[in-house]
Amino acid sequence: MLSGCADRAGITDRGRYGVDTSIASSSQDERVRYLVMHYTAVDDGASLALLTRGTASAHYLVSSAPPLINGKAVAQQLVPEDKRAWHAGISEWNGRSNLNDTSIGIEIVNPGFTESAAGKRWYPYAPEQVELVARLAEDIIRRYQIRPDNVVGHSDIAPLRKTDPGPLFPWAQLAERGIGAWPDKHVVDKYLAGRAPEADAPVANIQRALVKYGYSLPLHGKADEETIRVISAFQMHFRPANFSGRADAETEAIALALLEKYRA
Repeated sequence: MLSGCADRAGITDRGRYGVDTSIASSSQDERVRYLVMHYTAVDDGASLALLTRGTASAHYLVSSAPPLINGKAVAQQLVPEDKRAWHAGISEWNGRSNLNDTSIGIEIVNPGFTESAAGKRWYPYAPEQVELVARLAEDIIRRYQIRPDNVVGHSDIAPLRKTDPGPLFPWAQLAERGIGAWPDKHVVDKYLAGRAPEADAPVANIQRALVKYGYSLPLHGKADEETIRVISAFQMHFRPANFSGRADAETEAIALALLEKYRA
């Protein structure tokens, strides 16, 4: 009987039973909703070892100097896209937690930073890395229809634990290619409303705006350690020239411009 069914369109023979796939529900969407960017904080060899033989993993790894094969830069795929990789950890974005379940992770070989008496020294990304990440992200975003505001850094979804991909990750450059969110300058200026960028802004206003945009933080109007770290993560993404975590007018204006653009 099954062999006869297998000849019909939409019927799949699974050995001891058959499945009719000829009618699909309209109530469905892609499992993948987010694209998360990381740096590895170690060199190429250690990155590959950690992501293939340790407890962490990622879907893709972009090496420090991506190899060329047939004239095309090559990224390493370590986990199939239809499987869960362990790259996000304890995470939350826009009300959703455990982002490993619904995201694709791209790890980029980069030292991150080193510390000295002079402070943190952050390391830039090589142009060839940025170009490969852009091409990879463009493809993933197109296939899964990922919203710009759902292309995030590890520091956005876990701001109390992580700083990657860091302040030198070229978010603005990628946004010009349709990868990730970015505020429109004239809208930022509108919300600045003539204030100096460094002027004080109400902490409560920034907390509310960041929560509406996707970050997780309390709404008590106090500049406690958690709030400072979340504001710093936001600034690192959208205003990397100054990510002190201070609640200032420019930070408030950027957050409101992003809400107008992506949460209207």
